[in-house]
Amino acid sequence: MLLGATAAAQTGSPPAPEPRTGISGYMEAHYNKPEFEDGRLDFHRFVLLVTHSFSDRLRFVGELELEHAFVEGLEEAGELELEQAYVDFLLDRSFNVRAGMMLMPVGIINERHEPPVFYGVERPFVDTVIVPTTWFEVGAGVHGEVGRGLRYRAFLTAPLNAAEFSAEEGLRDGRQKGAEANAGRLAATGRVELVSIPGLTLGASLWSGKSGFEFRPRFDVNVHVAEADARYARDRLELRGQFAQVWIDNAATLNQALAFRIGVDPNLPSAMRGFYAEGGYRFISGARIGDVGAFARYENFDTQFRMPDGYLPLRAFDRDALVVGATYWPEPDIAIKADVSWVRNRSSVIEAPNSWNLGIGWWF
Repeated sequence: MLLGATAAAQTGSPPAPEPRTGISGYMEAHYNKPEFEDGRLDFHRFVLLVTHSFSDRLRFVGELELEHAFVEGLEEAGELELEQAYVDFLLDRSFNVRAGMMLMPVGIINERHEPPVFYGVERPFVDTVIVPTTWFEVGAGVHGEVGRGLRYRAFLTAPLNAAEFSAEEGLRDGRQKGAEANAGRLAATGRVELVSIPGLTLGASLWSGKSGFEFRPRFDVNVHVAEADARYARDRLELRGQFAQVWIDNAATLNQALAFRIGVDPNLPSAMRGFYAEGGYRFISGARIGDVGAFARYENFDTQFRMPDGYLPLRAFDRDALVVGATYWPEPDIAIKADVSWVRNRSSVIEAPNSWNLGIGWWF
């Protein structure tokens, strides 16, 4: 008999629930063939998730991700990341507390990026260069559901680092990822979702933080990310769309400070914008062989949507993409994918490469 059960029997109180630990994960491997280049095979992600329920009201969630198969010293080869490691204090349906390493609740893909749950071999471009998926930081906050299907999440975390922003990839390299992150001024992020209509999820997110902490003398670089999205699924039809915009205050001063530091003006914008619309249809569903679906997605993403006074946008960073492909699910938790991406930009000199891609992903 367990010690807890023995003590409970002696006091006459009911035994405490036994701790429960679970292991799950997801993986994906890709073949990418950019235009005018050799194809590349990449075991892109190997992710293990560990959950542990200390009790009905206290649980731990952890996620460890290995990207590109291995990590070699300080070389640019692979990444090992702790994407989630938080404790949930489950107090009530309407109010709970979370603390630790958390995914930022911004957009569709950042919190729901397991391969079987989205169309396409790669994640959407908007969720790479506008919303920097996967985006995680250390912090704490609250979450819950109130009324008829109104969910919310609100966290305080470490901010982005504006010294690492770029004209091509936007905020992406500015993620501190919980590694001795500067937290002199905390960032705030929040999301609300309405799920009261069957098949429909409407969401909106906001992130705001001061990101100029690396510069001396320090100056404010206020960064704001606003996003709205919708998902709808009925029978075999799946629709989703997303709009995201980024504002960078003091972008001219930021450009000057970075030019002094690195010797090249980074030409950072004062605003970035991206949006996409996607439709998918499972034309085989519920068959013994599994499900087969096809999709099309249009994206527009511009990391130089607005420029500070005195700066001109580089038209190569104003891009459109049409992604068309298919997915085969032999089982609901396994997805075999293929797609073609046609990418265009506004530059008359630099061409954006098209590509075709194959992938397999699964979770358990």
